[in-house]
Amino acid sequence: MHAGTLLADELQRHTERSDILLALPAGGVPVGYAVAKRLEIPLDVIIVRKIQIPWNTEAGFGAVAWDGSVVLNQFLVSELGLTSNQIEECVSRTRQIVSERVQKFRGDRPLPDLRGRVIVIVDDGLASGYTMAVAVDSVMKQGPQRVIVAVPTGSREAVQLISSKADLLICLNIRAGPIFAVADAYEEWYDLTDEEVISYLQG
Repeated sequence: MHAGTLLADELQRHTERSDILLALPAGGVPVGYAVAKRLEIPLDVIIVRKIQIPWNTEAGFGAVAWDGSVVLNQFLVSELGLTSNQIEECVSRTRQIVSERVQKFRGDRPLPDLRGRVIVIVDDGLASGYTMAVAVDSVMKQGPQRVIVAVPTGSREAVQLISSKADLLICLNIRAGPIFAVADAYEEWYDLTDEEVISYLQG
């Protein structure tokens, strides 16, 4: 929550109450909740998920968004030697998971109309940046006036990736180095349950 308060302070001069905040579950939701409360703008959720490497589900080689948009880390795909069939299978599996999570977190409630609006997309941090990249791509398709990405922390590579896609990126803590974990930037960190995410969205 403290991270969200700090982000809100930075966002204040870039936002108005007519804007919309979209948080990425799970970790982005409490951060987004704190930002939305402070700035008095509506909080909603956008579902994205990394495409897991078949033999290492902790890592991903791209991401899928709620609308089916896909962003691949082409360098990593090449490095891993993934075949077209493997990629297609992994993307298909991820789309199914995204669909299930949309149902869980949104139900039948449609995404708000983003056309001509300033949209703030919030997550708890940028590791590879690909889940945020596909989130920005999917939102851009809706015709917003401007897309602002706001995160408490991020790797230098991910910040560069998202800076090339969003109209504005606010990242409070940019880290360099061969290994980056979002959790390392937080004094208190744990994985939120789906129930906790839903309680924030209803709060």
